[in-house]
Amino acid sequence: MLLLPDKKDAIHKAWLYRVLEAIADDDYLPSVLYFKGGTCAAMLGWLDRFSVDLDFDYVGDKQGVPATRTVLNGIFSKLNMTVKDSSKNGIQYFLKYANEGRNTLRLDSSFPVLKANTYAPQRLLDIDRILVCQTKETMVAHKLLALIGRFESTGHVAGRDMYDLHTFFLKGYEYNTSVIQEARGVSVKRFLSDLSDFIKREISQTVINEDLNMLLPPAEFAAIRGVLKREVLTLLKDEIARNDK
Repeated sequence: MLLLPDKKDAIHKAWLYRVLEAIADDDYLPSVLYFKGGTCAAMLGWLDRFSVDLDFDYVGDKQGVPATRTVLNGIFSKLNMTVKDSSKNGIQYFLKYANEGRNTLRLDSSFPVLKANTYAPQRLLDIDRILVCQTKETMVAHKLLALIGRFESTGHVAGRDMYDLHTFFLKGYEYNTSVIQEARGVSVKRFLSDLSDFIKREISQTVINEDLNMLLPPAEFAAIRGVLKREVLTLLKDEIARNDK
C-alpha cells in the first residue's frame, strides 16, 4: 500500500492510481510498459514510503514509441490532465491535475532496458489490476545503481535512494547481480565499493533531510534521518565482505 505522509497527499495518490488504472485497462499499453520504481515497490508491500511518480520500463521497439505516446496522450485527455512538459523522443511526461497544493505527476520510462532485467505479473491490490512489474531482485539491483546513476545523468543525488536501499537491505532482499554487471561493466564487489565511496563523498545530511521530509510521516522521518547514512554504509560494508566469500 502506498502510505501517505500527510492527508493532503491523498489527492496525489488518487491521481497516481487513476493514471495507473487507465494504463492497466488499455488493450496495448501493458504489453510495452512494465511497472517499476518506488510507487510499484510500495504498492507491492516491498517499501513503506510515499512515492510521487510512475516509472516504467518501455519494452517495445523504438518504432513503437509514437504509438505508445498517442495512446497515453488519449488517456491524459480523458482524465482532464494537462501535459506541462514531455520528452520529444521518449516516453516522459509532467502532468498537471487540478489541485491547490501538489498538482504535478511525473510519468517516466526507461529505454532501452537491460537484458538482465527480469519481470513477473503482479496483482496491485490497491487498484485491483495485474501489471507486469520488475521482480524484486531486479528492482533492488536498480536501486543500488540509482544513487550513482542519478548523479551521473543529472548531477543530483536523492535521499530516497538511500532510504530504499536501507529498507531493502534490512528486509534481506536479494539483488540481481547480472543487472549490476551489465550496467556498470565491473564486478559486484567493485561496484559496491565504488558505491560506498560515493555515498561517503556525496550524500550529505542536507540531501537526506530535504528529500525524505516530504515522503515520510514526521515520526518515521525523525527516527531515520540521523542514522540513515551510517547504517547504509555499514550494510554495504557487510555486503562487500559477503562478496569476498
